Parts: sequence; C-alpha cells; structure tokens
Amino acid sequence: MTVNQFVRIFAGFFVLLSLALGVEGSPIFMSKNWLWFTVFVGVNLFQSGFTKFCPLENILRKFGVKDSCG
Repeated sequence: MTVNQFVRIFAGFFVLLSLALGVEGSPIFMSKNWLWFTVFVGVNLFQSGFTKFCPLENILRKFGVKDSCG
C-alpha cells in the first residue's frame, strides 16, 4: 500500500470512529466532544489539500511506506 492509501484509510477510520463515539444514537456513544476529533481530521485534510503538508504522510514515510507508483 502507498502513503496516499494509508492517509485515506486512517482519515476514514478516524472520522467514522469519532462519529460513533460522538453521536448520541450510537451504541458506543461516549461524549459529544468526540465530534471535535472529526473536525480536526476534516480541517487537516482541507489544509493539506492546499499546502501539501500532512503530518501523517511524514510519519508513514519515516516508517518506510512507499509513495504512490508512477
């Protein structure tokens, strides 16, 4: 898998997890404050689209994950 694939997987997982923990109708509801984590992930994705800076990409590259093919 590539860095881009991992970033998408992590972002999707964390959005779904924070929604599950922050929405009252969820069976694993903890607190509405978990919704702030959803905001954090969204803002981070938004800014990385403009600045090309993503902390997770840097971490994954240090762990030896390859960049996209091509």
